[in-house]
Amino acid sequence: MSLMRDVVIALVPAVICSFVFYGWREILLMLVSVASCVCLEWAVTKYMLKKPSTIGDLSAVVTGILLGLNLPYSTPLWVVFIGAVVAIGVAKLTFGGIGQNIWNPALVGRVFLLVSFPTYMTTWGAPKGVVDAVSGPTPLGAIQEGLMQGASVQDIMAEHGYSYSQMLFANLGGSAGEVCALALLAGFVYLCARRVIKPWITLSIFATVALTALVFWGINPARFTDPLFNLLSGGLILGACFMATDYVTSPMSVWGGVVFGVGIGFLTMMIRYFGSYPEGVSFAILIMNSVVPLLNMWFKQKKFGRK
Repeated sequence: MSLMRDVVIALVPAVICSFVFYGWREILLMLVSVASCVCLEWAVTKYMLKKPSTIGDLSAVVTGILLGLNLPYSTPLWVVFIGAVVAIGVAKLTFGGIGQNIWNPALVGRVFLLVSFPTYMTTWGAPKGVVDAVSGPTPLGAIQEGLMQGASVQDIMAEHGYSYSQMLFANLGGSAGEVCALALLAGFVYLCARRVIKPWITLSIFATVALTALVFWGINPARFTDPLFNLLSGGLILGACFMATDYVTSPMSVWGGVVFGVGIGFLTMMIRYFGSYPEGVSFAILIMNSVVPLLNMWFKQKKFGRK
């Protein structure tokens, strides 16, 4: 329970920022997401699995918060509930509950909604208070659309007025959890200080994304976005800091975690640069979640007391 409590505390800055920038609608969405996850876990464990309730470990609360942060603030509440059903009922409890699920539950719920309800999941609103911001595509989406029309990355950036400072403090559209990179990084630092997560996973993701972007950007800066843009845009920070580091669905060893992070970073960039979706973090993490059993077999953690 202490681990999940620390994760909840680490997510508080991002949640507060999402409320500040998106208002009461985001508060309502978050309440529905968390309440749905908690109530579903309680009901399924009590009436279907006939087991003691597990809601006290706060893992359902964490799943609800992460699911809420991965959705546009305008998502219909009934869609949020369906996402909770998939996250808790399918991705988590089908495998036996916390500690036994293969994939991150919140990401499974998010990807299911993206595939099933693409209109709702790709309708973005700009945060309140962002100068000259209007509803429209995310920076990643705008870049992808502009490139398809023959424009260069530099022209697209200038046309939309994107700046790195805006991405750092108030992202121009996207999921609620993408609104403030600094809030997410503050939570990451807290989790590292509390030794709750494995920082090498997050750092290897960031390093791989930056290096891959640097190579492609160096080859053709008019066609490919630069490293800083890719680090600050989309759900990379949220995914790398809070979902890829899930101790249940990530490798146990240091080198296994590094390979895991490198795989996530590389797949993310391949999807962003060459895929049909402008964002690839969720897909990349779920794909690498599937590889974790192999990584645990290939890279074994040293046992305490052994050289």
